[in-house]
Amino acid sequence: MEAVCAFSVGTLHIPTTPKTPTSFRKSIFFSNHVSSTFSLVPWGNSKSKLFTALSPPPLTESSNQPEAEPEFEGQEEKFDWYSQWYPLMPVCDLDKRKPHGKRVLGIDVVVWWDKNEGAWQVHDDACPHRLAPLSEGRIDQWGRLQCVYHGWCFNGKGECKFIPQAPLDGPPIHTSKKACVASYPSTVQNDILWFWPNSDPQYKDIITRKRPPHIPEIDDPSFTKLMGNRDIPYGYEVLTENLMDPAHVPYAHYGLMRTAKPKVKADREGGRPLEMSIENLDINGFTANQGWGRSKFMPPCIFYAYTPDQPSSSGEIKKPSAQKKMSLIFICVPVSPGKSRLIWCFPRNFGLWMDKIVPRWIFHVGQNLILDSDLYLLHVEEHKIMDIGSNNWQKACFVPTKSDALVIGYRKWLKKYAGGEVDWRGKYTGGLPSTPPREQLMDRYWSHVVNCKSCNSAYKSLNVAEVILQIISVASIGIVATMKQGTMSVATRNSMVVLAVLSFALSRWLAHFIYKNFRYHDYDHAFR
Repeated sequence: MEAVCAFSVGTLHIPTTPKTPTSFRKSIFFSNHVSSTFSLVPWGNSKSKLFTALSPPPLTESSNQPEAEPEFEGQEEKFDWYSQWYPLMPVCDLDKRKPHGKRVLGIDVVVWWDKNEGAWQVHDDACPHRLAPLSEGRIDQWGRLQCVYHGWCFNGKGECKFIPQAPLDGPPIHTSKKACVASYPSTVQNDILWFWPNSDPQYKDIITRKRPPHIPEIDDPSFTKLMGNRDIPYGYEVLTENLMDPAHVPYAHYGLMRTAKPKVKADREGGRPLEMSIENLDINGFTANQGWGRSKFMPPCIFYAYTPDQPSSSGEIKKPSAQKKMSLIFICVPVSPGKSRLIWCFPRNFGLWMDKIVPRWIFHVGQNLILDSDLYLLHVEEHKIMDIGSNNWQKACFVPTKSDALVIGYRKWLKKYAGGEVDWRGKYTGGLPSTPPREQLMDRYWSHVVNCKSCNSAYKSLNVAEVILQIISVASIGIVATMKQGTMSVATRNSMVVLAVLSFALSRWLAHFIYKNFRYHDYDHAFR
């Protein structure tokens, strides 16, 4: 944390239970540092009860054993992974000047801004000519997507409009259906670009029949809505269950967040029993009571935790504007086996001034550190789950306490309605990608910085500042060395030397800061 000691920035986790149910502790967002630190560990007591089918109370050795999951063969309802809307990216991180390549459900798509239609378009990321990736292309002067391999151009509908190699007086071969690129339905909702993973013409107007899940806080002008995104080197299933697990926070992320002092201190981290319960689990996901608030899993991608409306002393519900409210929104995108993408947003209706003053990249520094702190653990965990088989998860994992209620509920939903894993439709065979070197596994630049406008801009600016400091250092020494004796006072000479030393030292510190926060930051739990 040396590089971020000047700031205590927002994390990816749920706030501690306030002493009173109608307000948050002031220290959550307002401290001696810029802070929006949330803890997933509620210290208050909850009267909610967990379904015994999910996690029986730990009374005896035998009662601690998780109940066997029933088989769900022959169920009529089955979750169709390809009849859902999937998020691609927050619009704030898309550059209209160039195409972007993304992968979802193993489908490679190109995202680009069609200025002629005034809309984002999503096509297959392969030119029909020789299958070159269109995401490596450009937007030409007429606003068409151009493949840079041979110059073929496409409009927003995927129709080929120009083939440079075709004679002008010859047959219009560009009008052939074989010259077209597949186009996917897409829409912008909650400031996020979504697409429907089926290019069949029957889904052309799917937006009129089914829309992406809507989260009202993101569109509410009285809430902040800074977003972030990162590519994750472990799969969708592990990512989703990790975000539903509050019990790991004081251990995996110890030292990164401020938490309230526990009433009973069993260890230095302050872990304790959590009262959590699952409600209304069906093909459309489930709702849950987490003590401090409510949460929803809206498959396939959204885990949404929020503070419910609180009654006043008279028993009436307060106006939303009179309550301090916040939400934690995690959008988990299946990319390919062993890879996923996380989009996050933490809307709140208080402390709005903070997001207007503090650059978004500063929040991302801390949020990426939170992701890094359990990244290796989850990568290894996923490989172990693959070895035993995802359908054997509950037989292999011992989950006897209520703190695992949401994780158990998610695994139950996944097995009962979705076949126990993502349906890749035969795109992949074999196991997970092998574990790369630690520095590559926990890389931040390619997984986040290049895909975030704010962090990318900060990265470039800080690198320029580092070079300028080096130039100042060298120039100061050069001036002192070339000036003749007597032409510069001793005080001036000493000042120039001090300037050179300070500039060099600051450039080295800045280089270290850039590397740790925009390239690679290792995380050793033994020394936290």
